[in-house]
Amino acid sequence: MNLQPDKKVTPTDLAATTTSQPLAGHRATLTLLMLAYTLSMCDRMILSILFPDIKAEFGLTDTQLGLLGGISFALFYATMGLPIARLSDQHSRKWIIIVSLVVFSLMTTFSGFAAGFISLLILRIGVGIGEAGVNPASQSIIADYFPPQGRAFAMAILMLGGSLGIMLGFVGGGFIAETYSWRVAMISVGVPGLLLAVFMARSLKEPTRGTYETETPLPPPPIRTTALAMWSNPAMRHLIAGAVIAGLVGYGFTQWLPTFFIRTYDLSQSQTGLLMAGVFGITAAIGALAAGKWFDHLSKRGYQYGMRMLAIVPFFTGPLFIMGLLADDLTTAILLFIIPGLAGNYVIGPTIAMIQTLSPVNMRAVSSAIKMLCLNLIGLGLGPLLVGLLSDLLTPFYGEDALAVGLAYFTLIGLWGSLHFFLCARALARQAETRT
Repeated sequence: MNLQPDKKVTPTDLAATTTSQPLAGHRATLTLLMLAYTLSMCDRMILSILFPDIKAEFGLTDTQLGLLGGISFALFYATMGLPIARLSDQHSRKWIIIVSLVVFSLMTTFSGFAAGFISLLILRIGVGIGEAGVNPASQSIIADYFPPQGRAFAMAILMLGGSLGIMLGFVGGGFIAETYSWRVAMISVGVPGLLLAVFMARSLKEPTRGTYETETPLPPPPIRTTALAMWSNPAMRHLIAGAVIAGLVGYGFTQWLPTFFIRTYDLSQSQTGLLMAGVFGITAAIGALAAGKWFDHLSKRGYQYGMRMLAIVPFFTGPLFIMGLLADDLTTAILLFIIPGLAGNYVIGPTIAMIQTLSPVNMRAVSSAIKMLCLNLIGLGLGPLLVGLLSDLLTPFYGEDALAVGLAYFTLIGLWGSLHFFLCARALARQAETRT
């Protein structure tokens, strides 16, 4: 396949002559990339609403379900992300996204024909390999379509696809599984990605690299060089650590909350899907957009102010979430979950934007992939697995309430992420003082 860049969208395509304006066509590009991420997240997260059916058919433990929803996907998603991102810094990001879209859509479709735990595990690995190329290349493209102080909101819109994908997976997957089977649900969410890939091949445009930078980008260095450059920057180190811990908590919740509602309140899959979409999908989308916009506003004074905002949020949302998990009735739980639901994806846009802003142009895709490597190996890989282990370990003591108690303990990890965001803000402030 030819991976050479398509016709470039150059800085002369700017809607205005100043570099504060995004490139012409930015809305269409952002929409296409958001749709790709929507389907990526839908294919990734639909498994959680199907856990009860898969567990019943294959006779699995919660730990095995955690493996299916976590490390099986994350290990290859994360490790394949680095070499694919290296290609993204050298070749056509458009075609890397399209090929990735085709691969993970096919693997999700084939998951509907899995014969048992091992075959489903292998297919989930295939989904992870396919999805590895979408995010780094998409984020690199967006960094070339939008100026630095507009990137957090643009990245938040891109990550809106995560909330939409979760809602699509929960609601659509729940209804289809309940009406037909979990296998039909898998096939139904896999096929649309193939259609989107055809449309993107005709419509997505590749921008010139480093549109908003004054210097001509150097050739991309080896991955090791990029990793050392990231490690040598204290702000980058703490940014990634905070994002990884937030991801650990977020992925653990997202994979297990549907099962929590089904077990605790005896809801059906369709009821659970609608509840998850309303309480954690729509609210998370609103919160992510608001956080991205507010982060951009605060960053006009200095990026450290935006990072402090990220650090403070878990101190307000964590206690409410724990009370919701331990509530005596569903109505009280839903009310307590609303504010934590708004903060479900609040760190995504700002942290992704900061990775792009702190990275040299020729290291952006690989920097994003290194962050995703850490996020997915630790966050997605261990989050669902740790919750499953906690649930199994606490079952002798709490019985059917073990999952709720395990999730409550798991919530406290979020405060560790806040510490790193505070330290990132301090490092950014020192860097700003040095420059002045």
